[in-house]
Amino acid sequence: MNRSTAEIIREYGPFPGVDHVHGVTFDGRHVWFAAGDTLKAFDPASGKTLRSIDVAAHAGTAFDGQHLFQIAEDRIQKIDPKTGHVLATIPAPGGGGDSGLTWAEGTLWVGQYRDRKIHQVDPETGAILRTIECNRFVTGVTWIDGELWHGTWEGDESDLRRVDPRTGEVLEKLEMPPGVRVSGLESDGGDQFFCGGERSGKVRAVRRPKRGSATVSGSKTPVDSTSK
Repeated sequence: MNRSTAEIIREYGPFPGVDHVHGVTFDGRHVWFAAGDTLKAFDPASGKTLRSIDVAAHAGTAFDGQHLFQIAEDRIQKIDPKTGHVLATIPAPGGGGDSGLTWAEGTLWVGQYRDRKIHQVDPETGAILRTIECNRFVTGVTWIDGELWHGTWEGDESDLRRVDPRTGEVLEKLEMPPGVRVSGLESDGGDQFFCGGERSGKVRAVRRPKRGSATVSGSKTPVDSTSK
């Protein structure tokens, strides 16, 4: 397993009126994050807050290219980012114990915090398509270039882990500084991750380790996944 110290390249926030940052996602232009009773969006270039949607936002956040998905206790909401309207809901697999959320290849990927699992979920029905067992608490989840990454947080220790999507084996670990916690996690499709900072009220950009020239930047294709 490759192990290194996470390189934090930028911090955003704390944001006015935000006590906690939960889920994080990226729509190609703006970073969205869950702040309890609202979903907020900011410009990653300037750090300026641009949007706020009044919707329950307690854990993971995802974007499918058109809609936002947001965990709210025991359900996952499908949201129109233009209007802020909730268009549909499906049950969350953990029934309230869910944390991370991301979109890849037509499905949702949901982290279950204390159960140490990642579920691939049908976005229309909420049916669990497969489950990956992890060996540490799971916070944020993201796919990038066929790699599955998730955040961890136990006590004062937090890191980002690349795991084998078939076995859950840890292949790579980026250790956050002591006391710096990762709640939400999302790739920008390139060379950095956006990480929710939980009680700090911040979002942090962490550099993604470089890969060989064969990597196709921006791909979020899971290995051996079920597509819709």
